[in-house]
Amino acid sequence: MTPLILLLLISCCHVASPVIHSLKHVYMASYGVPNFPDFLAVVFVDGYQTDRYDSVTKRTVPTQDWMSQVTVDDPEYWKRQTLYWEGQEQIGRVNIDLLKKHFNQTEGIHVIQVLNGCEWDDETGDVNGFGLISYDGDDILILDMKAQRWIATKPQLLRSQHKWNNDKSWLAFMEHRLIQECPVRLKNSLGYGKSALQRTELPFLSLLRKTPSSPVTCQATGFYPDRAMLFWSRDGEELHEHVDHGELLHNHDGTFQMSVVLDLSLVKADEWWRYECVFQLTGIEEDIITKLDPAVIRTNWVEKPDVTTLPITLSSVVAVAVVFTVAIGVKLYKKKKAKCSSDSPDAIELSEKLKPET
Repeated sequence: MTPLILLLLISCCHVASPVIHSLKHVYMASYGVPNFPDFLAVVFVDGYQTDRYDSVTKRTVPTQDWMSQVTVDDPEYWKRQTLYWEGQEQIGRVNIDLLKKHFNQTEGIHVIQVLNGCEWDDETGDVNGFGLISYDGDDILILDMKAQRWIATKPQLLRSQHKWNNDKSWLAFMEHRLIQECPVRLKNSLGYGKSALQRTELPFLSLLRKTPSSPVTCQATGFYPDRAMLFWSRDGEELHEHVDHGELLHNHDGTFQMSVVLDLSLVKADEWWRYECVFQLTGIEEDIITKLDPAVIRTNWVEKPDVTTLPITLSSVVAVAVVFTVAIGVKLYKKKKAKCSSDSPDAIELSEKLKPET
């Protein structure tokens, strides 16, 4: 796992719909990573990066234009966030030194990644807090907020697990930060970025195929939010066999994309009309459907012509004529050379001199 994996884990119709919103704080402290800040922190709201801090600039800055509005209500907001991340930067360095000791490490590249935040259901009002600590690509401590306890996944961290779980003030702080403070900040951010975060965008659906014998991929891209489903159906019933669902991916503009593959090796050509690719988006009652039709499948595959059935053209006739003429010329030249060789003793002597020594 590279140091950035956790950091990167991360027509318009406005419709009010129940959505689970999220606020995620992610930071990475590293040791021995060349040409990279030894501390980097980012904040995500519903998948959008809103804040950023690093050990080089020593400043927390907004990464969305609409987040600049926060200073209208809270002029000291960015200064306070900077002070918070400066404190986390120091803690991150201390934790790396401790983990190196726990795992008996002295040299090499080491990375600690911390994720915490909350989810809020805007229909039920339910709030869920979460926390996760990873080291060198492995999850080592997981926060179970409902049970109010940390779970260690490595024996070297059992002592830390017991210490943290016995520290009631520490657990109370985590609950206050994740269950009470986090939702307030999340709702404020949603208000500032309402036009971007509380919108609905429909996708563009396309059918793709590499070759005539390849599976058909149905791709949906450009939709928002991410609460969507994409599947193949036959006669109106969702298919669960001979299909492969791809991962939900982020687009650079904040929208999402996903794909689902259908294996057609067992489908008869005269039954294609029974199959459809169906996209469903939360808050939109009508499904978006694309029928399995050879006419709409996009491909960059080009059939190679059969060399045995190439059409005869003027250029090919000329090429054959040239080859035929050259062949006749070579044959006549060999006959003439053979005749000269048989009549000239000098030629025989010369050929003998040019033979390689044995």
